Amino acid sequence: MTDWLVEEGIGEHRAVRLEGDRITEARVEWPGRLAAGWVVEAKLISRAAGSGRGTALADTGEEVLVDRLPREASEGSVLRLSVIRAAIGGPGRLKRAQGRPSDAPLARRSLADRLGAKIVRHFPGEGWDELIDEALSGELAFPGGALLLTPTAALTTVDVDGGMAPHALALAAIPELARALRRFDLGGSIAVDFPTLAEKAGRRAVDEALGLALAGWPHERTAMNGFGLVQIVARLERASLLHLAAWQRPAMVWRRLLRRAERLAGPGAIELALNPWLQHAIEPAHLAELERRTGSSVRMRKVATLAPEAPQAQRVAND
Repeated sequence: MTDWLVEEGIGEHRAVRLEGDRITEARVEWPGRLAAGWVVEAKLISRAAGSGRGTALADTGEEVLVDRLPREASEGSVLRLSVIRAAIGGPGRLKRAQGRPSDAPLARRSLADRLGAKIVRHFPGEGWDELIDEALSGELAFPGGALLLTPTAALTTVDVDGGMAPHALALAAIPELARALRRFDLGGSIAVDFPTLAEKAGRRAVDEALGLALAGWPHERTAMNGFGLVQIVARLERASLLHLAAWQRPAMVWRRLLRRAERLAGPGAIELALNPWLQHAIEPAHLAELERRTGSSVRMRKVATLAPEAPQAQRVAND
């Protein structure tokens, strides 16, 4: 497996590790937002009476849920916070960033610096587009079945579906499950619904196979219960690709379009054709950056008949 590679794209920094041309691990970060591992200054804006918890306003403008507050920290005081988890969008609400008081030096290291990654202009191959397609669909096929992945406000559910015999289906799903956890950068609580296996020996065999498949990936998990359910818990530090696809879908599709546009070669202007569904995700600063990076003018064309998640970028003749 290679070391981490990072593309510092327009509105999105992407990190991958590869085996050959296939992405085995991935992370996404949208610049301008708090990231886990940063140390920032923030103003304490509220504190629960008799509690070590409160809410602070970081100098980025984001609110941070804070725990382990010292007794002397009062509302209005300025704190130095270590960011434990970035904010994560959810269904109808935002899970605010989390932080703790820290004496560490102020730090806003980039994704590439935190991973010790090599910055590249473009990842090799077309693996990134394939990965985003998978995240947007939430369905991963494997021989004999499929995984259906759904993030919720509390956890991510994974349904193992297929027409094979239950024990064979459970074992066949494990390699794809292990790949998905790493490729989508999943964390937090993950509930996997395998087929129900009546025999303890069958459940034990699935547990052993899952342990081997997840070796080296930091997590804790339960043994399979009598209903085929396994709970996996991993550190949650940022939104996974599945979270972004589910709850910030237009913004994710917009950034994918920008990536494609930036890679266009040849003369002429760049035309972005998109469904009006995407209009609220458009950021003028991103368009200006696209023009700067490509040295080309950018024009947009709204096409109501175009599939919302299939915008197009192409080179066209200058007027």
